[in-house]
Amino acid sequence: MTVSEVRKRYLAFMQSRGHVIIPSAPIVPGNDPTTLFTSSGMQPLVPYLLGKDHPEGKRIANSQMSFRAGDIEEVGDNRHTTFFEMLGNWSLGDYFKKEQLPWFFEFLTSKEEGLGLDPNKLYVTVFAGDPESGMSEDMEAVEIWKELFKSKGVDAEFSNIGSEVQGYEKGMGANDRIFAYDAKKNWWSRAGVPSKMPAGEPGGPDSEVFYDFGLPHDPKWGANCHPNCDCGRFVEIGNSVFMQFVKNEDGSFSNLPKQNVDFGGGLERLTFATLGTPDAFLIDVFDAARGVLEARSGKTYGEDDSTTKAMRIILDHMRAASFMLAEGVLPSNTEAGYVLRRLIRRAIVQADRLGIKDAILAEVADGYAAAYVEHYPHVQSSAAKIHAELAKEEEQFRKTLANGMREFEKFFTATINGALMAKDLDSDAVFKLVTTDGFPFELVKEVAAERGLGVNEIEFEKRMKVHQETSRAGGAQRFAGGLADHAEQTVRYHTTHHILLKALQMVLGDEVKQRGSNITSERLRIDFSSPAKMTDEQKADVEKIVNDIIYQDLPVTRTVMPRTEAEKLGAQMEFGVKYPDTVSVYSVGPIDATEADPKIPQAFSLEFCGGPHVSNTKEIHEGGKRFRIQKEEAVASGIRRIKGILD
Repeated sequence: MTVSEVRKRYLAFMQSRGHVIIPSAPIVPGNDPTTLFTSSGMQPLVPYLLGKDHPEGKRIANSQMSFRAGDIEEVGDNRHTTFFEMLGNWSLGDYFKKEQLPWFFEFLTSKEEGLGLDPNKLYVTVFAGDPESGMSEDMEAVEIWKELFKSKGVDAEFSNIGSEVQGYEKGMGANDRIFAYDAKKNWWSRAGVPSKMPAGEPGGPDSEVFYDFGLPHDPKWGANCHPNCDCGRFVEIGNSVFMQFVKNEDGSFSNLPKQNVDFGGGLERLTFATLGTPDAFLIDVFDAARGVLEARSGKTYGEDDSTTKAMRIILDHMRAASFMLAEGVLPSNTEAGYVLRRLIRRAIVQADRLGIKDAILAEVADGYAAAYVEHYPHVQSSAAKIHAELAKEEEQFRKTLANGMREFEKFFTATINGALMAKDLDSDAVFKLVTTDGFPFELVKEVAAERGLGVNEIEFEKRMKVHQETSRAGGAQRFAGGLADHAEQTVRYHTTHHILLKALQMVLGDEVKQRGSNITSERLRIDFSSPAKMTDEQKADVEKIVNDIIYQDLPVTRTVMPRTEAEKLGAQMEFGVKYPDTVSVYSVGPIDATEADPKIPQAFSLEFCGGPHVSNTKEIHEGGKRFRIQKEEAVASGIRRIKGILD
């Protein structure tokens, strides 16, 4: 089946059983400051699982977009992806095990309503109990599963593995179908295993379903295979959590007054199970993007391990990047933007290893807009923006990558020649590659590992800490507002900076916002939000406005007022700064100009600021000085920088 077919069948199946289908929440939560991404289907529903009434009732289901940054370095095998969809259904104090387990089993095996999977390929796990907390094994789930398999003509015996996960000595019997594992594998709570749960915390056992792809067992994962073995034969395709208990003050557990079901099934994994292949990257949503990589590289997916791994990383990362960009995330050096930038850069490195030296990522991403148009049309409506941002970021980083790789090879050769038994890349080299050459630390580690070398992370972190403290110490010498000092010329540049910001908004649009500044006696520097490079005409217009205002000899006035009043007047605020209830506002031109003197123009610039400033703009042009843009450049995606001087 296709991804779309599996998604449709699941939602229709649950709707026919009384569930209201709700839309996916964004992958970048707008109201949760504790996390950068939505990483599971249940994450947006935690308040309702903890007792809040859901507006759609007690039975709900959806397909939730999810992203797990922690899986970035796992991508490259047959099943790990950073972005994925989680099919989910929830009972909020309604049905429980006797309904949930048969429903999911029916969805998996029914040819009419579900996926039509062979029940002989399905294996399940349950909770083995937890002696430390006094929780007993989940024999209720065991008995339900026995009856379900029996209804399909499958003999299903029960085997309690307990804590023996990789060292499973017993081996799987011919009819072993139901396996019990300890709390580390088959118990859910936000705090982990029962002993870690605080009083008042809800939790409960879960039951997972695995699909058997029949691959040969790799003995490096233990003498015998079993459902939770990591050899690749078994892949988890669904998990039903039964939120049944609450922890008491004395460490014991009681039944919750409202017991909930939280089910999650990996859409991609369920889809490749229907194909009978244990490879997530052979499902249909990757077809167009995979075709681009094969055409441009001249290589075939699956022809060898290194080619396949590189293509998987690019395919995964560009899908995740497409969904992030569609939600308004832009590459940057902080938070979600940093994760996006890391995905893009890792993909570029892999494209380079495939022999693709020209821009490729935007073309790869184009395939996802069509693949998801039916269920996520916002990706297609953002296709032009996604293409443009990826092309721009790739162009910028390919220059850094080329320089960084040249430097890396020099350091690698020096390390090997200098110490034949060296285990780590030279620490001085690592530090320079990151701080001077702009090579991301994660990529230094990855490239070094491919050459058989490690990186001394402890030493690197120590040096970075000293580096950052030195930078902070230098920053602490500056005054608020980005001023290096209070010299007369620095103050002149400070007032010019205010005028420049307003001029940029007049020429480029009101959406321009200040994103940083640095002002010395030699020049001013402003970082501002803007998506594109300024044209020569735009720069000339800005210069003209700034100089016109300077030569009008306008008064520069400081007014102390309530913050709310300043906001109503439209005073500019520095990005990310929290202001007190009473603020200082500087205006170029009087705030109440029309009442004070109709001949004097209305205030040109109005900003929250602590000063200092000139008292009149004529102080700026003393000696016939004029403002000139010295340089305009990009410093991050969506952020431009201007350096200007008075001469």
